[in-house]
Amino acid sequence: MAYAIKELRMATGLSQATFAAEYGIPVSTLRKWEQGEASPAPYVVTLLAKAIPSVNKSLRSITHTDGSRYFYDENRKMVYDKTGNGIRIREDLEGVKEQNLGLYLHDLFESFYEIQDRFNRDCMYDKKDDIIWT
Repeated sequence: MAYAIKELRMATGLSQATFAAEYGIPVSTLRKWEQGEASPAPYVVTLLAKAIPSVNKSLRSITHTDGSRYFYDENRKMVYDKTGNGIRIREDLEGVKEQNLGLYLHDLFESFYEIQDRFNRDCMYDKKDDIIWT
């Protein structure tokens, strides 16, 4: 990460207003990003992560052969995609072959996106239909 925008801001210890002023982001836009009402472009998340020294030091960038980038935060045992989706992992990644790690993360996030889509679809159907699943 890409941490989620709120996690990036929290890592700095800055308020929304101060963070927004520091990085030239309208406060209303930052609030929307943090509340999930809007999403920043992936490059914005990457630029912010690189610009925040304390965050940048703790993140390891991992690239898949197709160019997809993922980020590993060893301290939090979290992996992130370029848009800030985070997944907690149990296994230490130290010693995992670099050429394989990009593939493993790509597969992990593809599975995450599929499950997320299914969840969103189920919620949408639930709102429309009078269904109780057993």
